[in-house]
Amino acid sequence: MQQQPIQIRQGDVMLVPVKALPADCKPIQPEAGRRFVLAHGEVTGHAHAIYEFTQDQAAEAAVAAIDTAKASAEAKEAIDRAMKLRTAQMWSAPDGEWYLEVKVPSVMKHEEHTAPTIPPGIYHAPIQVESNSSNMLRRVAD
Repeated sequence: MQQQPIQIRQGDVMLVPVKALPADCKPIQPEAGRRFVLAHGEVTGHAHAIYEFTQDQAAEAAVAAIDTAKASAEAKEAIDRAMKLRTAQMWSAPDGEWYLEVKVPSVMKHEEHTAPTIPPGIYHAPIQVESNSSNMLRRVAD
């Protein structure tokens, strides 16, 4: 039995299940071809990230080919190949909001938090804010 998408929180990152990606989302490429970062730690430099995002090492080679492609046709072919083999994908909506699509259970890792397993589904990753003593809103810092 497949687990249903659930709301997940890890420090200053929250994932909220949604039914579908918004129209006109664009894929976000993994950072240095090795991880999808949901948030960078402002103080420690640690990151909330998905590292295992491919079912096949061929996808890794395809992502690496994006950096070395000499022609746009080569780059497009590499991106298409990598996208087909990914088990997780980050997306950017036209309004700047981020989404995470998970095709197989994936683990979100961070050096200072437990590592929740994210069930397959589509998740909105809203920017978390908090108010200070002056009732001013600020981005949550991890």
